[in-house]
Amino acid sequence: MPLPKLKDIETSAELEQMIEKAREASEMLKALSHESRLLLLCILAEGEKSVTELEQFLGEKQSTVSQQLARLRLDRLVTTRRDGKTIYYSLASEDVRKILTAIYDVYCEPVRKRKR
Repeated sequence: MPLPKLKDIETSAELEQMIEKAREASEMLKALSHESRLLLLCILAEGEKSVTELEQFLGEKQSTVSQQLARLRLDRLVTTRRDGKTIYYSLASEDVRKILTAIYDVYCEPVRKRKR
């Protein structure tokens, strides 16, 4: 899908909407710009995981993982579900999954193809 051209923006309301969407995208990209948070999201793209599972996968302390998950929750990129004492995390929306897929296609898929 091509990017919109400035000449196609006809009203100030459309410009305001574009500015708001740019702000939302910027906030999401800030959250994704941290290596640990990006790894957490990539893991969660495979499905719901508990904090313990995420700790084990990353080899990080619970406090470190929880801090990054709190930021992702604040940015509305992940959601939580509690089952007893266990908290499970998952991606918050299909939009998050689409962004992660695009990042994977650009940065990870070419590496896998070269290794074959």
